Amino acid sequence: MSETTARVTSAPVVAESATARGRRARIALRTVQVLIALFYGVASALPKLIGNQYAVDAFDKIGWGSAGMYTIGALELAGGVALLIPVLQSVAAVALSALMVGAFVVQMTVFGGENAATPLILIVPLALIAWARRGSNADLLRLVRRRS
Repeated sequence: MSETTARVTSAPVVAESATARGRRARIALRTVQVLIALFYGVASALPKLIGNQYAVDAFDKIGWGSAGMYTIGALELAGGVALLIPVLQSVAAVALSALMVGAFVVQMTVFGGENAATPLILIVPLALIAWARRGSNADLLRLVRRRS
């Protein structure tokens, strides 16, 4: 292992401190992850996956129809579940952030900004999760390299 790699991997990540403050930060971050995962799984993905009329109408207005609705619902559900899996949590937060950028663009262009604040608000805790859990990216990379 090179000296640079050793320094990067041994640097403490904010949410991994052994102090009482670090423990509280870990608990708070995990709570945020669970709440965001529940939001994506229940409040956002479920209406799309069960074909809720509001979701159907929204995706028809966008022009994506049911295929787009089910695809976005599946992506949201997968991202919500991945937020709860330690090795995937950072990547999931980044992927969901990208999805929220797309949602913001759609809200602004198709719906006149009606609910445009929602995806922007969700990006904030997702960015925090991605940054605080960035150490899991190295673990994921090791797993992928081991399997190939």
